[in-house]
Amino acid sequence: MVNRIITDISNYIFVSDEPERVDAIFLPGSSYPEQPEYAAELYHRGYAKWLIPSGGVSVKVAQWPGVQSKADKYDGDYHSDCEFFTDVFLKNGVPADAIIGENQSGHTRDNAFLSRKVVEEKGITLGTALIVCKAFHARRSLMLYQMAFPEVALKVCPVCYLGITKDNWYKTEKGIDRVLGELARCGNQFVGDMKAYLL
Repeated sequence: MVNRIITDISNYIFVSDEPERVDAIFLPGSSYPEQPEYAAELYHRGYAKWLIPSGGVSVKVAQWPGVQSKADKYDGDYHSDCEFFTDVFLKNGVPADAIIGENQSGHTRDNAFLSRKVVEEKGITLGTALIVCKAFHARRSLMLYQMAFPEVALKVCPVCYLGITKDNWYKTEKGIDRVLGELARCGNQFVGDMKAYLL
């Protein structure tokens, strides 16, 4: 039997919505291709006009870490999350003019706010959007993109990474570390932002 604490954390962190037709799909950075592959699938199914990948090099490391899965298929000399995601899109049949990339961000907050900057520079108005992100990254992604795009109705369509799901995260050390790390960051990374947002 799963106890109440685990259930509450699971429901908070693992935000998940059904995909629906929107103006754009946002993708916070990563070095796994499953995220842009899923977004490309949604694009081809007519869910969005724009794909907005974001990410430079993580602030935690000095260089891009390399492709973490399917490196035989995605074998370019990538230097950023955005460059990698863009290649995944192109190799999955997404036209270049549907992609609005941002390659300067080093963390999730910048993913959101620098995506806003490139959208504004393109003169694009968004009313609705999906966020395609790692499942255990869903709540933090949603919080930050909501701050960057308060006028946009956002939904989250997550992708499972590393086998970590809402139903099993608490059963492995890797899952516990990832999810409780996200839970902590949902608090400590938002102190200043949340005060400004609420007051």
